[in-house]
Amino acid sequence: MTFFDFPEIHFPVQGIEDVPMPKMYRIKEKYEADKIEDIKAHLTAELDNVKLDKDWIKGKSIAITVGSRGIPDNALMVRTICDKLKEWGAEPFIVPAMGSHGGGTVEGNLEVINGYGVTEEAMGVPIKASMEVVKIGEIADAVHTPVYCDKYAAEADGIILYNKVKPHTDFKGYVESGLCKMMAIGLAKHYGCSWFHQQGFDTFAERIPLVAKEFLAKKNVILGVAVVQNAYDDISDIRVFAHDDIFEGDHEMLEIARKRFPRMKFDNIDVLIIDQIGKNISGEGADPNVTGRGFMPGFEDDFHCKKLVIRGLTEQSHHNACGLGLADLTTRRCLQSVDWASTWINLTTNTCVHGGKIPVYQNNDFETIRLAIRTSARCDFNNPRVARILNTLTLNELEVSEAVLPDIQGRDDIEIVEGPYEFKFDADGYMEDFKLSE
Repeated sequence: MTFFDFPEIHFPVQGIEDVPMPKMYRIKEKYEADKIEDIKAHLTAELDNVKLDKDWIKGKSIAITVGSRGIPDNALMVRTICDKLKEWGAEPFIVPAMGSHGGGTVEGNLEVINGYGVTEEAMGVPIKASMEVVKIGEIADAVHTPVYCDKYAAEADGIILYNKVKPHTDFKGYVESGLCKMMAIGLAKHYGCSWFHQQGFDTFAERIPLVAKEFLAKKNVILGVAVVQNAYDDISDIRVFAHDDIFEGDHEMLEIARKRFPRMKFDNIDVLIIDQIGKNISGEGADPNVTGRGFMPGFEDDFHCKKLVIRGLTEQSHHNACGLGLADLTTRRCLQSVDWASTWINLTTNTCVHGGKIPVYQNNDFETIRLAIRTSARCDFNNPRVARILNTLTLNELEVSEAVLPDIQGRDDIEIVEGPYEFKFDADGYMEDFKLSE
């Protein structure tokens, strides 16, 4: 790991002392809350009911993909798939499938999935981790797009794709982040992922479907297990698709994910404060579908804020600060926590090196938030429009300043829980991370 020691920073800002902290309110935004109560039973039923030759699978080696996206009850679902395969007489094993995440190394891949509780001991099956890939096909396009597959998965008798399905953070298309992307990039490991990203995110919407279809034609992908989360980060949908239904099933689940995707129910603010970013939250650390800030164009109208403040990283990010460069300001403490080698490996692989830029920083939260307000154009310093969220996956509960109240009062889908109050800073000028209600 590579950490830098950032010094304390002091420089004059005209009028900064005249910027007060705004009065804040805690609010709850209400979304569809239905969820799957018994994850194991639901997934087991899906597996039992899917069209599959149960006689053929006996004695066969089956690779199960596990990626880097945070999924509630991740280990439970992986274990359920493993147990069902063993019940059918198969010989399952797990393959980390996350492109360049985890620093693009075997050790990093294992650290990520182990952090989700997916270990050999807990799953009862081997984990075969390698960065080696084999070329299994090629697309007849102008650049002869190669199709790669993890070595161990390629050697298996069959593959089960297991992944979360959600709107992607860098492009919009028929399929985005899900089962097809797992084939095109996740199983292509660091080598294939790097090649894919060199072609540019603007080609993903067209290229991923082509690669996925070629992969399905060349490898025995027996099942696709797709998971969708609701706005409360609970699992709301699990579907298991047979080989011939995987491509369209991925699209169907994306449409469900778009409807369930959480968004802030107001817009056009001066400062957005995000307590945590991380790869377990979004491919870009903070989802541009929420913030309006992304590596690629196309998200500018999803939300509008003049200044974006990022306070820190999730523990599950393993110090990968991919996306921190999208912030306007951050804190010294946040920068000190970044593994810059891992972050820049991820960003050079996907070619979005600007995502690794170092934002303007201040010595603590108080100074950072105050400077963000001060540098917001046409901002009423005495009544700024400020919002604070824990992360872009958790929007059901957040804080807004007094100036935002007229936008949300009287709505059935928003509850004002508490306020007004001021941000609380400790002796070093830092706040505690946003705490959600029980």
